[in-house]
Amino acid sequence: MKEGYIKARAKINLNLLVLEKREDGYHNIKSVFQKINLYDEIFLKKINGYEFNMITNIGEINNKENIIYKTYIKMKEKYKNITGVQVKLNKNIPMQAGMAGGSTDCAAFIILMDKLFDLNMSKEEMKSLGKELGADVIPCFYNKGVVAEGIGDVITKINTNFKYYIVIVKPDFSCSTKEMYKKIDEKQIIIKDTTKEIVEALENNDIEKLSSNLYNVFEEVIDKKELIQEIKQILIKNGAIASLMTGSGSAVYGIYRNKESAKIAYYNLKDKYRTYFATSYNSKKNRPF
Repeated sequence: MKEGYIKARAKINLNLLVLEKREDGYHNIKSVFQKINLYDEIFLKKINGYEFNMITNIGEINNKENIIYKTYIKMKEKYKNITGVQVKLNKNIPMQAGMAGGSTDCAAFIILMDKLFDLNMSKEEMKSLGKELGADVIPCFYNKGVVAEGIGDVITKINTNFKYYIVIVKPDFSCSTKEMYKKIDEKQIIIKDTTKEIVEALENNDIEKLSSNLYNVFEEVIDKKELIQEIKQILIKNGAIASLMTGSGSAVYGIYRNKESAKIAYYNLKDKYRTYFATSYNSKKNRPF
């Protein structure tokens, strides 16, 4: 195999609880991660020598701080048969949005490198490498809804093929994940655990139960809380059953009963906001995990 292609799908959090701070500086979380059918595209090709070349539609990430480059370096140190590669990254997932754009690129790149260089990595090897590179990487290996606990490294699969429709609005500001966690530490918050209800909703294709149990603790501490609430209300006025900020922000999504109402909302909002139309994604193949 000399070249390959993979879709790196974004996620939304259907709920997100931040629990205690750990001795290693991370926080334990509990969250239902839902993969969605909005994705970056990675084209990978072997080249002569040992160089890493990247071509991307987003110039600001074409540097050595890019998570794909960092992943390549770590993999090359461990697997001596890895040679030079050319990466073409077509980025569609908004950055600094709480949608795991970097983490899902990392997970997808590991999977594709494993195939390209016949590394025969085990699931545990992939997870271990992913954990070194970012807390959200491990759930991104799973192309379906999962419950993520620990720092995101303890995964419980959800038995679901539920397809529902989503409209996402990305405001013109970004959030620092580090700063958002710091704000959580500084504030006493009574968290609401809706994990059981959300899992049941996904397993039973219950859109009403799903929508009534969305929760994100970061909405309590975000600086631009009024703007986030305003966008949530705009999505609801445009037909969403419910709306929530994903991750540590700043993207906000609405859940819709059907494709038609979601499409109407998308066309109503796309000229005023950076707007995306998507569906939930639950792969039946679910490879490699």
